[in-house]
Amino acid sequence: MRRSSSSNGIKAMSFQSGFIAVVGRPNVGKSTLINELVGQKISITSHRPQTTRHRINAIDTQQKYQMIYVDTPGIHVGDKKAINSYMNRAASSSFSEVDIILWLVEVGKWTKEDERVLEHVNKTDIPVILCVNKIDKLNSNDLVLPYLEKIREKIQANEVFPLSAFKLSHTKALKKLILKYLPKQNALYEKDYITDRSERFIVAEFIREKLMRNLSNEIPYELTVEIEKFDLDGRMYRIAARIFVDKSSQKSIVIGHKGQMLKKIGEESRLSIEGFLEKKVFLELWVKVKQGWSDDKRTLASLGYD
Repeated sequence: MRRSSSSNGIKAMSFQSGFIAVVGRPNVGKSTLINELVGQKISITSHRPQTTRHRINAIDTQQKYQMIYVDTPGIHVGDKKAINSYMNRAASSSFSEVDIILWLVEVGKWTKEDERVLEHVNKTDIPVILCVNKIDKLNSNDLVLPYLEKIREKIQANEVFPLSAFKLSHTKALKKLILKYLPKQNALYEKDYITDRSERFIVAEFIREKLMRNLSNEIPYELTVEIEKFDLDGRMYRIAARIFVDKSSQKSIVIGHKGQMLKKIGEESRLSIEGFLEKKVFLELWVKVKQGWSDDKRTLASLGYD
């Protein structure tokens, strides 16, 4: 997907460009970090694990570099459904198809999923920048350096970068560190590209984000969104989307009492989509039961999980 303006590709002898995989366990903050690094929302976020289901490239092009951040699903263990296998494949492929690995971990928390990421990292010779998030949890500055040294012993990273929050000063410093390892080559995308995904895809993701944020229990993991209509009518987009759930009882919950939940999700989605597309949006949402969709490879492929 391009920005609203158009331009030619970038060529320069001193130009740097490449792919940076942002990896880590589910819900560690990968998508939030990527959105901060590129300066706008490309990847959806929520407090729930497994919000990111697809591999998405978020592209930051400046005068002297093009950084292509690869947002991936978090590597997870336990679930055996076809959709979980798809997400793990999408995450695992990023370890061998990029120029730099940006690994995000959290202070004081190490899980089986972190251990799985470590296994993949140990199998590659790609430069690794380990970002340790929430370093401010260490109450004293005297504890920070010993902690970082300890984690260096466990993880053989090229660099260790502490984060206390995704602040502008931190993202600027992190970009300088990335440039140390980014290849010197021409831009891989034209400079007005902000992602490799289509507007339809991003719109479906924004709707799914609102579902993830508003619905409780396990329902968000049992649904997906498909865009059925995406038309520009003058200065307004007319968009129709279908929400697939696994059970009839889930359909009732998504719709809510007198349709209030679906209305709320629709209003929040419309505002986010209008901000992204920079145009007015007329949005229609429907809910349909599609039993077993998340464990059916053919259905997943038809919904874009391929």
